[in-house]
Formats: sequence, structure tokens, C-alpha cells
Amino acid sequence: MTDALVFLVVAPIVAALLPIAFGAFSERAGWAVAAVTAVVQLGLSLVVARRVLTGGRFSYEVGNFQPPMGIELIGDGVSATLLVLIAAVTLGVVAYARRAGPHSNAFYSELLLLTAGVSGVVATGDVFNLYVFIEITGLATYALVASGRSARAAVASLKYLFVGTIGASLYLLGVGYLYVATGTLNMADLAETLPTVGYASPLVLTGFGLIVTGLLVKVALFPLHTWQPGAYAESPDTVSAYISALVSTVAAYALFRIVYAVFTLEFFAAVPAARDILVLLAAISVVAGSALAVMQSEPKRMLAYSSVSQFGLVVAGIAIANETAVFGALIHLVGHAVMKGGLFLTVGVIAAGTGARTLDDFAGLADRAPVASAAFAVLAFSMVGIPPAVGFAGKWNIVLGAVTAGEWIVAAVVVVSTLMTLAYFARFIERIYFADVSEHAADADAAQTVADGGPGAVGRPPVSLGMRVVVVAAAVTAVLLGFVASDLVDIFRPVLEVYFA
Repeated sequence: MTDALVFLVVAPIVAALLPIAFGAFSERAGWAVAAVTAVVQLGLSLVVARRVLTGGRFSYEVGNFQPPMGIELIGDGVSATLLVLIAAVTLGVVAYARRAGPHSNAFYSELLLLTAGVSGVVATGDVFNLYVFIEITGLATYALVASGRSARAAVASLKYLFVGTIGASLYLLGVGYLYVATGTLNMADLAETLPTVGYASPLVLTGFGLIVTGLLVKVALFPLHTWQPGAYAESPDTVSAYISALVSTVAAYALFRIVYAVFTLEFFAAVPAARDILVLLAAISVVAGSALAVMQSEPKRMLAYSSVSQFGLVVAGIAIANETAVFGALIHLVGHAVMKGGLFLTVGVIAAGTGARTLDDFAGLADRAPVASAAFAVLAFSMVGIPPAVGFAGKWNIVLGAVTAGEWIVAAVVVVSTLMTLAYFARFIERIYFADVSEHAADADAAQTVADGGPGAVGRPPVSLGMRVVVVAAAVTAVLLGFVASDLVDIFRPVLEVYFA
């Protein structure tokens, strides 16, 4: 049933219209539509994954127009894994949002549109179609960030709009240069045509530079990250979790596809400076993001800058350009989505139940919210890279790949960044488990907070069982993924064998 691949994109686009249509009858219709759609998405993604596992890579020609003239959707080990990830994250976030909100029908329309956008980025095999889905993703994200309904959320959304538009425009200009050079937009056809044009061609070099720069804006690599801290910190917790888990993730995946499915390793061999610059930018982002995260006292801003560092690791793995490092990058890409999305949701549970929004507020949190505190600690240590959690598997393979390639500086940067990651998470964990709670006791009593979110803080919705189940599920998944990392490698291997043949 290869039609499942196209339905993964079409279904949420159609479903995004329904909350608005049903809004005349119910103000809460949006959640029901989103919940049903999320379950359908998960089922469709599992159908695609099963098809890939049993039959290998396959494609879907939209409208039966054969590539390279028609638009092609691709199902393989990497894209299928990410499609399952997108569906699972969507289902978890929708379950969390039932109590946490936002509750408006417009919010769920935007969320479903974003689901369609990120699914399309993963599935497409056409560089222009990739631009279309990047724009859908961007437009939906700008609106979701603004759903915070505060002045700072509006400013963050506007900043994201400006910077994101520049990134998308750079990508589109790069696609234009490649089309002028080759006359095709299909990824596989570009890979065959570019060598005949010549990798040293000014058109090809300019196209590569513009496309990669545009995608690095979307990934939020330092110093192109300026949109991210505000967008993550000022969004509602539900939105922060969703965009942190998926938006930069699919942009990094797009970078992986462009580098290996379009330009191929032959481009790096012909233009080694391109690879060296990408490795350098990634290493700088790893260090800068970690340093900025250490300086934060608000957990959401700390997590935002942490993403700048973690995606630096992913880009470094992609740029090192050997199988081991790329395996590590892809594992970390999947793991980061689970870990970071789970951390944002956990911070939301803590804030809803206790009102804690700063480092000082986290003092003694283990007594007031033991389950949420434990979930935060597990996810934090997984992000640090402590085995057996998935954070270790990704970083370990990136380090091994760097050593194999002779990139000792990158290997050292990964190790140093791991210590810095421990430093900024340890500040919060120390507060949670070891800080004096006496000064916070009065606030806790005034807020009538029950351990792990009974009625919740004054003026805030109570923490529901569903919210707690989602954050615990994220923590458990982060650990379980570490045990199945070798299985992920086996799933990814047929894809990478083609690129590294």
C-alpha cells in the first residue's frame, strides 16, 4: 500500500480545514479532529515503515507523472523512521494539549498544517517540492509561536518570520541556480546530472552555498540561530515541544538529503573546502550553543540554546562524511527529537503544577513533583549522553566517525560539549534534588500544589494524568531507543550503503 506515503501529507492538510469548519458548532472540535488525525498518521507511518522493512526503498509518483518531470515521494529506511517519529510526536503533543492547551480551533488547524509540512519535507524527492514544504512548515510555525498571545510571543514570531523567510529565499535561489545548471529538480536526476556540469562550476558552487546556508538557518546553527531562543521560550509549552522536536529536525534531515542524495560524496572530494567549512561551522555551533545554555536561568531558554549545540553535533556528523559519523548523526537526530520534546513538555508540567519558571523556582521540586522531576532528570542525563540512553549512542558514533576521519578537533569538541551539557543540566538537577526548600514552602502552599500536579498553581490548569503519561513515555522512550540503536543502524544501513558505495 504505497499510497500511504502520499496520504501522510494529504491527510493532515485536509484535516487542517476541519477545525475551522466545525468551529461554528463546537469550540473544542479542533482537539478531536487533531487526535483522530494523529492516530491515522501513526497508522499510515507504520504502513510505510513496514513496506520499507519488507520490500526496501520505494517511490510514489504524484499524479502518475514519472520523474524527473513529475513530483516523487520517497520511502526508505531514514525517511520511514522519521515519518514514524513525526506521527508519534504529534500524537503525544495532541494528548498533552488536551488539558494544557491552547484550546482554540485555529491552533489545531495550524498544528495539523505543520504536521503536513514536516511530513512533506521528509517524504519528498524533489528539491523544489522540498521548498514548498519548508514554506508550509515555516508559515505554520510562525502562527503557532504567535499563539502565545503575549507581546514577546508576537515579537518572537515576527523575528522568526523575517529570519525564516531569508533562509527559505536563500534555499530557493540555490535551487534556481541548480535548475539553470542542470534543467532538472528531481534529487536523483540532479545527482546524475551534476557531474556532467562539473562540481567546480560557479552555478553548482553557488547553488550549494545558497541551499546549505538556507537550511542552516532553518536548523538554527550558530550564528544563524537568532530566531530560535525567542521562538522556543515565548511559545506555549505545547508549541515549544512540537517545534523543538520536529522543525529543526526535518531541516537537518533535508541537509542530509541534499548533501548525499543530490551533491554526493564526489562533490566533497572535488570541493574539499565545502566540507571543511561545514565541519568548522558545526564545531563552532556545538561550543557556542553549550556556552550560551550554561548562562541561562530560564529552563526554556536553556533548552533552546542546547538545541543550537545539539544540532551542531548532527551537522558535524553529516559533514564528517563517513558511515559511522552519519549513523551517529541520524541516531542523534531521532533521539534529540524525543529528548528535547520531552524536556519541553516536562518543563510545562512543572510550570503548570508548581509555577516554576526559573532556576531558583526549581529548588526542592522533587518533593512537590517527584514524577515530573524524575522524567526531567532521565531526559537530561540522556541528552548529556549517559548510557544506555539514546544520547550516548548518537554521540559515540559521531566521535568514532571523527576519529576515523582524523578529525580530532571535532572529537574533542564533542567531548567538551558533553561536559558542558552536563554543567547546564546539573544546575537544574542540583536545585531539584539538593537545594533548600524552606523558602519555597510558602509559595507551594499558597499555590495549593499537590505532588505531581494536583489542582495546579493558582490561575493555571491542573496537571492531568495524560500530561504526566506523555512526559514519562518520553523519558522511557529515550532510554529504550538506546537499547535499539543497533537496530536503527540496520534500518539506516541500506540507505547509506547507496551513498557510500
